[in-house]
Amino acid sequence: MSFITLMTDFGIKDGNVGVMRGVIWRIAPQVKIADLSHTIAPQNIAEAALILARSAPYFPPFTVHVVVVDPGVGTDRRPIAAQLGNQFFVGPDNGVITYLLEETERQKLPVKIVHLNRPQYWLPEVSHVFHGRDIFSPVAAQIAIGTPIDALGDPIDDPVRLEVARPERTPSGWRGQVIHIDHFGNIATNIRKEQLGAPQSIIVRLCGADVPGLFRTFGELAPGELMALYGSTGNLIVSEVNGDAARRLSAQVGDTVEVVLG
Repeated sequence: MSFITLMTDFGIKDGNVGVMRGVIWRIAPQVKIADLSHTIAPQNIAEAALILARSAPYFPPFTVHVVVVDPGVGTDRRPIAAQLGNQFFVGPDNGVITYLLEETERQKLPVKIVHLNRPQYWLPEVSHVFHGRDIFSPVAAQIAIGTPIDALGDPIDDPVRLEVARPERTPSGWRGQVIHIDHFGNIATNIRKEQLGAPQSIIVRLCGADVPGLFRTFGELAPGELMALYGSTGNLIVSEVNGDAARRLSAQVGDTVEVVLG
């Protein structure tokens, strides 16, 4: 059984996601399709890259991940397909594979990337504004039915990579930044469990607030309290119990986070 995931910034109002599914099923009717998200903020490549990287490892080997967050659609940006370890990716060459590619390289797993420049694997007519339907969906279906990615285009070794902010060690702890705000208003930072461990005392400073302590679960403080804890992917997050920390603090992606260790 083959698997394909879809992630876009299309929303679900206009039928675009359903059309992509239809194109895939015409070529690969037995494939199973999962939706990662269709509410990525419009044109937010960095958000899509982050969600792809933290989602892909949980899928069966050789799943094909289609990501269409593509402000450059119709320009000279390249459409690409990639094998990253035992997962496949199809989408625009705009940096959306950055985190997943870095992790694959860190683990010294296989990496193969091709420029999708062989139109015989696309739909016969290609719109300038809907490559998700006309290029990426049929290519994903081809991979799902066993077409080698080498057949889909010429190899490349220079994929676009996002500039990734790294946390910095400071005399008192760490300095990082907000990298994601989720549906609940939880504020995720790029400071990770591997860097902090289980300190005896900690203060997280963000948007003018000092958040003391490091907790295990949301239920350890009363509703309305701010707390710091590790999220499900190991990143340090700041939350408001039963509330919206991002709205309360007016936090935005890119804001500075300071961690003071005792």
